[in-house]
Amino acid sequence: MGHSSMDPAFHELRPWNEGRLIGAKRALKQQQVWAIRFWLDQHRRLRDRALFDFAIDSKLRGCDVVRVRIGDVVSGGRVRDRAVVVQQKTRRPVQFELMDTARKTMRAWLERRGGTLNDFVFPSRNDYMAHMSTRQYARLVHEWVVGIGLPAQDYGTHSLRRTKASIIYKATGNLRAVQILLGHAKIDSTVRYLGVDVEDALELAERTEV
Repeated sequence: MGHSSMDPAFHELRPWNEGRLIGAKRALKQQQVWAIRFWLDQHRRLRDRALFDFAIDSKLRGCDVVRVRIGDVVSGGRVRDRAVVVQQKTRRPVQFELMDTARKTMRAWLERRGGTLNDFVFPSRNDYMAHMSTRQYARLVHEWVVGIGLPAQDYGTHSLRRTKASIIYKATGNLRAVQILLGHAKIDSTVRYLGVDVEDALELAERTEV
């Protein structure tokens, strides 16, 4: 189906990506992270607050965020300081930290959610035994960013994965550390992912006096 290149209307068709932002979504800034947290608390969205905090700290892809099980993050009745999951895309394990803020909201959500260690932390709204879909996760992120007045087209689930990694890189300039945290096999992937360019390199050099 579609138009032939010989149809009169063919040359009037608009490109599918006209007016759309194509490419990597922006990372959130620290003040935007806290703005979303405040917005979620204000609207008493406990699950979403736990999901947001977990996504920021874990730096996982959306497909991994929605598949995390209670047993991945809970041990001995408490939320772990550190956890390990196997990434869906690469099948490689990646370790991540959960800071106090995330542990508190995760604990509050799990106390309300209930379930066993084998259950998903964030269940589907249609089937409580299944995990939340990546589509539902994307819709939620859309609501959050719009809720604090950000342009929805600039942000997505990958924005949450990039946020803490970008902040760590800007604070330290340590690409290798960010590579490990993101679970990238090659540092080239991390360079492209963060959008590191000559300007970034020069800024780091200017902050270092010998």
